Amino acid sequence: MFQEDGEKQNEQNMCGLTRKMLKGQIVFLDVAELALMSPGGILFLYSDGVYDGSDKKERQPLENVMREHNLLPPKDICNALLEYALKRDDRLRQIGEEDRIDDKTVFTIKRN
Repeated sequence: MFQEDGEKQNEQNMCGLTRKMLKGQIVFLDVAELALMSPGGILFLYSDGVYDGSDKKERQPLENVMREHNLLPPKDICNALLEYALKRDDRLRQIGEEDRIDDKTVFTIKRN
């Protein structure tokens, strides 16, 4: 989740590890923390067809897409994330790894 207020935020990854993040960084929040979204905050939810969590190096380009599009309306952010995922599918087809392609869902909430 992006926070635009400049305050330090907690990050929780899928393993429950926590660290402090600064403005402009992506912060992964536990569901119980959703009520703490600041104005300008964006919540990204996506299925394992977009990113399955198995490769941290693979996550970086996805985070870059989120950063590059975070000022757009939520629908445009979702479309950018899905476009990224479809390009990734094309690369998987080119190297013969079609079995790694999965269905995709992206859901974005942006607080004004």
